[in-house]
Amino acid sequence: MQVIPALDTGGAERTTIDIARALVRDGLRSVVATTGGRLEPLLAATGSELVRLPVNSKAPQTIAANALRLARLIRVQNVRLIHARSRAPAWSAALAARIERIPFVTTYHGIYNASNPLKRFYNSVMTRGDAVIANSHWTAEHIVREHRIPRARLAVIHRGVDLGEFDSAGVAPARVAALRGEWGATEGQTVILLPGRLTRWKGQLVFVEALAQLARAGTLSNAKAVLAGDAQERKAYAAELQEAIARANLSGAIAIVGHVQDMPAAYSASDIVVSASTDPEAFGRVAAEAGAMARPVIATDHGGARETVLDGRSGLLVPPGDAARLAGAIGTLMSMTDEERRSMGECGRAHVREHFSLDRMCADTIALYRALLVRQNGS
Repeated sequence: MQVIPALDTGGAERTTIDIARALVRDGLRSVVATTGGRLEPLLAATGSELVRLPVNSKAPQTIAANALRLARLIRVQNVRLIHARSRAPAWSAALAARIERIPFVTTYHGIYNASNPLKRFYNSVMTRGDAVIANSHWTAEHIVREHRIPRARLAVIHRGVDLGEFDSAGVAPARVAALRGEWGATEGQTVILLPGRLTRWKGQLVFVEALAQLARAGTLSNAKAVLAGDAQERKAYAAELQEAIARANLSGAIAIVGHVQDMPAAYSASDIVVSASTDPEAFGRVAAEAGAMARPVIATDHGGARETVLDGRSGLLVPPGDAARLAGAIGTLMSMTDEERRSMGECGRAHVREHFSLDRMCADTIALYRALLVRQNGS
């Protein structure tokens, strides 16, 4: 059983569905405890069972009540292992696992910064599993530094990309044309895509400033920039972005398009993909997916991007929060020929295929589950 607060959008949610599908494909039962969300149909298509519980709540009394609910669910569903993917439900899952004496697994999907000892204790539940999965080597080193646990306790299993879904050869030209039309990109324009929910640390304002610098230098005339992602109720930040775009006289050059369902087509419709996060990404799904789609990637030089982007070969790494360096990197890729960008993209595809495939992630995760169950059974 996997436990996750919601099924709306994001890397942890997608990973939950990917593992659920792999479990069913391997002839195992898969249960997901969650409040649900827009990705429910994808989970249902895997053949997994969704159990709706208020595991998104951080209230102590709800966490305790959820522990009892999960313990009962473990008994009723004959669950043999529980895997938590976020902190609040991890506390409930840890208690339920101890009550029912089954293995408890966690995945450290994020950075979980701690500003005080109480917050660090709250975060520490993600290191209390019988197995602790880090989604990158960078994340593993962060866990060791933050929680002072032995490196040997961690299993690094990188987030996996579905190389069948994220393959430019499988994206129909009509899907690409439809998106470019929605974005207002004309034929021959260079499309620069920054995917990610609209939140300050994703670096959209840095991106806008970089584009403003290029515009002032006269090198943005044949480009269309696209910000793709949910505002998720961050209306003030969305308004701030619009104001920054208007102030830079870039309203015709930058489109804020909201959530995009067809991300393979979005990458195919783009010539350059940017991940401008000012805080480190534990893994960085955008860089890996864009690499799989054979698109050159510009990413900030920290976190998991150092593993998914080969600097100077599959893309470019720039210092976080540095609009001038980001502008320089965008300018460099825009000045390349189509063939040069294509070669860089193909290098990225090969890198993702070798190290970050979905099949590899699922196989490694299920092998970890089986090893824990063998240890539990003493055979």
